[in-house]
Amino acid sequence: MWPVIPRFERELDPFHELNRMHRQFSRVFDGYREGAVAFPAVNVWSNGDEAVVLAELPGVDPSDIDVTVTGNALTLQGERKAEKPDEKGMYHRRERDYGRFVRSIRLPFEVENEKITASSDKGVLRISLPRSEATKPRKIEIKSE
Repeated sequence: MWPVIPRFERELDPFHELNRMHRQFSRVFDGYREGAVAFPAVNVWSNGDEAVVLAELPGVDPSDIDVTVTGNALTLQGERKAEKPDEKGMYHRRERDYGRFVRSIRLPFEVENEKITASSDKGVLRISLPRSEATKPRKIEIKSE
């Protein structure tokens, strides 16, 4: 419950109207989650030889996922199918999203497409992307004359 502020104090408070609008917007968007746009959630790390992408895809059959690499961009596409309650059941809360998804991730370097491997375990997709030889740093020997 919001405290009652006497009228003269509201008129002196420069943030009163801003706070009121914030409360109204909060009521309108109640139930929406921040960050829900990015699905699947991913971690990307690399060393000098490869990049590894870990993507959380609970409830998604690996056969429903397409993984493509073009240059230094990895794209994950697929579909998480909705689970329906039996004919007598009904939802009381439904927070898990379902439907088609597309997620593109810029990789830190170009990769060897022929050597990419992917595996799935317990809803986590692991993609290993070996670095292209052409993009690996080379030590240049300096000759003295």
